[in-house]
Amino acid sequence: MLDTTSARSVIDHAISVGADFAELFVERNQVNSVSTLSSEVQAVQSGIDFGIGVRIVYGSKVLYGYTNKTDADELRRIVTELSAKDLRDPSTSSIAFDFSVADDIHQAEQTLSKDSGVESKVGYLLAADRTARAASNLISQTRGSCTQREQTVEIFTSEGLHTSDTRNYIRASLSAIASNGSEQATGSYNDGGLIGWELRKDIDPEITGSEASRQALVNLSARACPSGRMPVVIGPGFGGVIFHEACGHLLETTSVAKKASVFHDKMGELIANPVVNAVDDGIMAKEWGSINIDDEGMSAQRTQLIKGGRLVNFLADRIGSEQTGYARTGSGRRQSYKFAPASRMRNTFIEPGSSKLDDMIASIDRGIYASHMGGGSVQPGTGEFNFAVTEGYFIENGKVQYPIKAATLISTGPAVLKEISMIGEDFSLACGMCGSVSGSVPTTVGQPSLKVDDILIGGNA
Repeated sequence: MLDTTSARSVIDHAISVGADFAELFVERNQVNSVSTLSSEVQAVQSGIDFGIGVRIVYGSKVLYGYTNKTDADELRRIVTELSAKDLRDPSTSSIAFDFSVADDIHQAEQTLSKDSGVESKVGYLLAADRTARAASNLISQTRGSCTQREQTVEIFTSEGLHTSDTRNYIRASLSAIASNGSEQATGSYNDGGLIGWELRKDIDPEITGSEASRQALVNLSARACPSGRMPVVIGPGFGGVIFHEACGHLLETTSVAKKASVFHDKMGELIANPVVNAVDDGIMAKEWGSINIDDEGMSAQRTQLIKGGRLVNFLADRIGSEQTGYARTGSGRRQSYKFAPASRMRNTFIEPGSSKLDDMIASIDRGIYASHMGGGSVQPGTGEFNFAVTEGYFIENGKVQYPIKAATLISTGPAVLKEISMIGEDFSLACGMCGSVSGSVPTTVGQPSLKVDDILIGGNA
């Protein structure tokens, strides 16, 4: 996408003005999205974006700019402007690049550049819609979407790195609204991965539609949630969003280097119940948050974060590693060429345990079963959070009694880690998008069912 001669001249220029490190991040991004509203196609959109990010580093100070042009003079001009306030003794350099293509462990078949597959995507979404609306005359509306992206990146650095990678993402979802007079409730189902539209082989529109409508109907019949401190069982899959948001971000050197994380000085210490083991894994085949290489050109890896309740690793990008002394973990990620990379999660989850879901529920006299979690808010640094329960049930005398609505889980990440007492075998993962200083990137959250012995439940009963 950028010829080597031009890249070399830009990198050499950056070093000549005293930069300790220089990098070019070249990106071509192709996107196609299909959306439906009930039984009709709402929109079909496609687009291509291209640009080059220029990063120069003086010590731990990062200067960043970007352009849509490939002209070497324009790229050198950006370097000159970025370095204007940090000029140092000039040096000479002639970078010899060692080109490599990242090994692809997530090979896609039906990529966007081959075929957008619009008709097939529309057929899937409309079939899921028919299934959802057939479940009950109370299903008043559905919204479906299927978004596919093909991202090609090329990275040049002053250390001689020249590598490229192609990433294929796809995600399909359906939400359903159930209505009864003035009462409304929603349900949803989604799936995706680092693959092409061959995802269609693994997603059944009948399952998609029936699950979205089932959850909407359950929530429509739900009672008001009681409030107060009590135990909670959090279901598998997207329940892992709590660990991701309230704990995972505190383990990124983006916050650790600034001592903005409560865990910045806790390496090796017991920060969770000993039953807790947590991982950030970038190499899980074809998972939504996986990568072959990060956006700094480093191969992805599996990183154990918590082992037996003890903190054993942070997630470190290049700058974070230099600032903290912790080894890089292939976690330097960015939304696009418009952002400098930062330490970010990939597929982050609590590992399976040996407990049974039925045993967790049976151990609770009065509490909540949060079978599906939604979004919420988190306070950076402390991990204080407030997360919505999108499908929940009241537990009494060790048995699930009835569905509840408007429930929220309120605590802090560090506190919740210590209150986890039982972890199940029913592990699953779920797709999400994570926002931070380097933009929004695909991430996977996950966990088995787990029991939190004490947490504040917000409700309206």
